[in-house]
Amino acid sequence: MTTKEKNRPLRVLQLTDPHLMARADGDLLGVRTRESLQAVIAEVLKVHGQPDLILATGDLAQDGSVEAYRVFGESLKSFSCPSVWIAGNHDHIDNLLQVSREYNASDRHVIQGGWQFVMLDSSVPDKVFGALAESELAFLSETLEQHPDIPAVIALHHHPVDIGSDWMEKIGLTNRDAFWQVLDRFPQVRIVLWGHIHQEHERERNGVQLLATPSTCIQFTSGSSKFSVEDLPPGYRWFEFHDSGDFATEIRRAEDFQFELDQNSSGY
Repeated sequence: MTTKEKNRPLRVLQLTDPHLMARADGDLLGVRTRESLQAVIAEVLKVHGQPDLILATGDLAQDGSVEAYRVFGESLKSFSCPSVWIAGNHDHIDNLLQVSREYNASDRHVIQGGWQFVMLDSSVPDKVFGALAESELAFLSETLEQHPDIPAVIALHHHPVDIGSDWMEKIGLTNRDAFWQVLDRFPQVRIVLWGHIHQEHERERNGVQLLATPSTCIQFTSGSSKFSVEDLPPGYRWFEFHDSGDFATEIRRAEDFQFELDQNSSGY
């Protein structure tokens, strides 16, 4: 390995909310979700090249089918790196776990490039809102206690803060106070990362960067009081992590992807 390769940052790709289906022509509000995911993957490869790790942060399937998860796993074969998957509110947890194990994507804690990535399951069966079970909070606490000197990224599906959208406030993480009580004890936490809200969001809390990412299919209107979608292309988030503890991140969208959004839908 050359010095240049050794010193380069760790490249991490977040993909979220692809809402894949068993049907190849399955669509969400007029957007064919397999096609939009492929457009995003093509954009990643064109703009950034190969990542070193992929974080898939929930709603991988719209129908919860084994077939949909396998489509996701096969799609990620465009990349030559490992991935880790967590569940969202649309996912079928048993099917997701079955297939994620087939693709070696079921790890909950990854240490790579001088950083650690903790993957949390905030899904609640048959509910749109999220919550972290006591076992999840214990896993989070124990993992961070064991690695106090490694900067940490915490990933989950549901938003743990108010994002200024009335209809989504009711379907975020319902026990966010318990979540923050754990995180506030650990200064190595640098980033909290999520999906679910189908839009870019960025803020800071006590020195921790709070980041959300566009879906690889449809996009929800930022700041909307009622369910609303906007005509924005699918996207992803890219990170470059340095072993110094510094990082850079950006959102990119598949601007060339052609679609006709059903603006009249009242839900998804």
